[in-house]
Amino acid sequence: MDAYDEDSKAPRGPDGPAGARRTEAADGPGAPPGERRGAETGEPAPSATPASPGQPAGLAALPPRYRIVAGAGLAAVAAVAAVHLGMVFLSLAPANTVSKRHGEAVQAWVYPEFEQNWKLFAPNPLQQNVAVQARAEVRTEDGDLRTTGWTDLSAQDGAAIDGNLLPSHTQQNELRRAWDFLGATHGTDNRPVGVRGALSEQYVRRIVVLRLERDGEAGRAGTLQRVQVRSRTVNVPPPEWSREKVSANPVYRVLPWWTVTGDETEAGAR
Repeated sequence: MDAYDEDSKAPRGPDGPAGARRTEAADGPGAPPGERRGAETGEPAPSATPASPGQPAGLAALPPRYRIVAGAGLAAVAAVAAVHLGMVFLSLAPANTVSKRHGEAVQAWVYPEFEQNWKLFAPNPLQQNVAVQARAEVRTEDGDLRTTGWTDLSAQDGAAIDGNLLPSHTQQNELRRAWDFLGATHGTDNRPVGVRGALSEQYVRRIVVLRLERDGEAGRAGTLQRVQVRSRTVNVPPPEWSREKVSANPVYRVLPWWTVTGDETEAGAR
């Protein structure tokens, strides 16, 4: 009989029969008892010490007063986002009780910065190039009045966008949307129609004054007194294979002179 065969007559050690003691001896005298038991059963040995509870993460890891400030900030952002989405929804949704009662508040919130339109999906997209131009009447320090030449503001935006991988929203849309807003709220006689017409004039005037001031049109020793805005519209030429005939002559729409108020200079429009 093999000396290491297990049988009922084999001497038993503290952990079982002699065969088990051989396995224990193979593990080495220095192996911990838990590891030896794992080697005998084939199962991972339980950890000798219990795992410590995990550390809190996120807002829970901050001190109480910082958690209060962070929670209040998140709540304020969520509230503003909810109000904005609600206002935009009411401005686009069909007329209802809420939009009729709070129509002025909705329009004051949405227009003109957040106005929505669907020209991208129009069956007949815009086929014209519209450039917005402006000039100013400047009073010099000698008291004389000087009228500047026409400045093509749309061309300035175009030059800033060309070659720019990430043009700003202001360069792409501010002037264009302001002019569309003005055209939709003015009649053929260039007079404002309703309250939004006056708002569109103020919006366009502020943009024009701010840009002319930054471009130095008033001069270092001059002050803007009045500004005038016009649009230059040219039809997009049809492709060579098309038989369509369009005029290549530009069409101008000239608005009357606007007096510049004190809060519309660069300091007030900033």
